[in-house]
Amino acid sequence: MSTDYGIVFERRTKQGLLSSPEAKNVWPDWKGKDERWLFVAPHDDDIVCGAGITFVAAIARGIETHALVVTTGESGYCRPEHRKTIAAIRNNEARESFKLLGLPEENLIQFKYPDANPGPHVGRRQTDDPNDPNAIEGATGYLNSFVWALRKIRPTRLFLPAHTDFHPDHQAVHHEFVMSIFHAQGNIWPELGAPIERIPLLYEYATYCDFSDPPTIRVRGNASLLEKKLEGIAAYKSQEQIELLVAVQREGGPQEYIRELRFNIFSPEKYAALFQ
Repeated sequence: MSTDYGIVFERRTKQGLLSSPEAKNVWPDWKGKDERWLFVAPHDDDIVCGAGITFVAAIARGIETHALVVTTGESGYCRPEHRKTIAAIRNNEARESFKLLGLPEENLIQFKYPDANPGPHVGRRQTDDPNDPNAIEGATGYLNSFVWALRKIRPTRLFLPAHTDFHPDHQAVHHEFVMSIFHAQGNIWPELGAPIERIPLLYEYATYCDFSDPPTIRVRGNASLLEKKLEGIAAYKSQEQIELLVAVQREGGPQEYIRELRFNIFSPEKYAALFQ
């Protein structure tokens, strides 16, 4: 099977539609060999379901690609006998899925935050608990983990679940990762690594809910690209509830939509003209 997949990148601009099989001609502020894309998933199957085509296309085009999974997914059991073992089952399924998609094993980070309970883990706190699986440099919490990951990977582009998603894990991860960018580019918490030199460009992918505004980028390919995505989804055999989502993916064909975001720092100058 060909690994080219007939990939085409498209981007809506004020001047019209940009379209090219080469990512550098479509994605803004291209960094060449320094391009690093980080895809973030509240749950292990979110990336392949919401951005699997974009993910495979990046790998196929030789872009250094990373994946970060936040929770263990222990709430996602569909059979009573899986209630106490689902986290281990999903861990193995995730590794198999990302392998099928072509991700190098060393480019996968799997945190172990609990599923469907983001509240206690929002922010950052000091910890001396030797049993905390998410402790890094004596602290834990989403902010601590995400700042560490940003400084470690130093991505040029960051793909997050859409902030409009109803799932509380998706909302919390989106919010905390954007806040972590602010911290990662500063000198705070130096034990987590050197500050990032540049703020990554931000993008949203949709898993369950629609975007708040129309997407600006489309990634499409041939039937083989869609089958590769569906193969990655099929690795999550325990997740019987995503069958409807798979049907929607197959009906939609080998294409995917991404929404660009802006990382805006408050500046009073932007509003001065309103009062003149």
